[in-house]
Amino acid sequence: MKQINQLAPQDEFIGFYLLRELTVKQTNGNPPKDYFDIVLCDSSGQLSAKYWDVSTADKETFFPMGLVKIQGIAHLYREKLQVKVTKMRLATEEDGVSLTEFIRSAPIRPVDLIHAIKQAMNAISDPEIRTIVAYCVGKVEEKLMHYPAAKTHHHAYFAGLAYHMARMLEIGDFLCRQRPFLNPDLLKAGIILHDIAKPEEMIAELGIVSDYSVQGKLLGHIAMASNWITEAAIRSNIDLGSPKVIGLQHLVLSHHNLGEWGSPVQPQTAEAVALHHIDAMDAKLQMVEDALDTTPETEEWTPFIRGLENKAVYRMKL
Repeated sequence: MKQINQLAPQDEFIGFYLLRELTVKQTNGNPPKDYFDIVLCDSSGQLSAKYWDVSTADKETFFPMGLVKIQGIAHLYREKLQVKVTKMRLATEEDGVSLTEFIRSAPIRPVDLIHAIKQAMNAISDPEIRTIVAYCVGKVEEKLMHYPAAKTHHHAYFAGLAYHMARMLEIGDFLCRQRPFLNPDLLKAGIILHDIAKPEEMIAELGIVSDYSVQGKLLGHIAMASNWITEAAIRSNIDLGSPKVIGLQHLVLSHHNLGEWGSPVQPQTAEAVALHHIDAMDAKLQMVEDALDTTPETEEWTPFIRGLENKAVYRMKL
């Protein structure tokens, strides 16, 4: 069975895949006909697919997050690889395949990622900052074991959020040693807290986001995390006007840098400037790594990457 990142134009294939997304749409013909607009995925990546002329029975059988056996043909559509599904059925117990085999996950075990995050949290020397961080982590600790960092942009897989945090903590540790004017406690706290509310912002199963929660749609993870900092300070009798509380809130509120990206203020402390660029660098490099990993090695260029101003990345071979 070919994995998604091994498919090439004109490949005819049969294999098991996960229906990451499935939407019923209609053609532009007269009369219009129903078809499935699908995103297939396995542990190597994901790919757009179309299943034409679907029946009423098909619409009652196939749903997102279903595991299916597919016969299809890979082809190029507007310079992007796509699959035309010719046959599809649900996977059965007799097929001997498990849903978890088709889920992309962080390259480090979730338990080890959580350990690294907690180790960094416990290394925060200021007791008030450490208390606030621990309170916020405690609200989502179980979900951190499996939640992605985003729906599509970066670290969009099982335990992707914890992996993003752990990698950022490594960068932050280096920067604090290279540039001692940065406050390690604030930067560690900002890295852990900047996306801490994402598990409550998104609705996800096995690392795949299906929707955003009501809080996620109406407030967003930035505002939610800032509120959690306030909650933690009140519960621990920490002055809401203290530089520590305001500094932590500023780190969270400014980490996207611009209003059109979701931040109500721009970074205006040294640690906030550092946090924004650590976050952006880790996210963008992960986009590049993921694009290279999920593009067949025979292809010189990756597909266009939305988070990199819609640029493709060239696979340099020396």
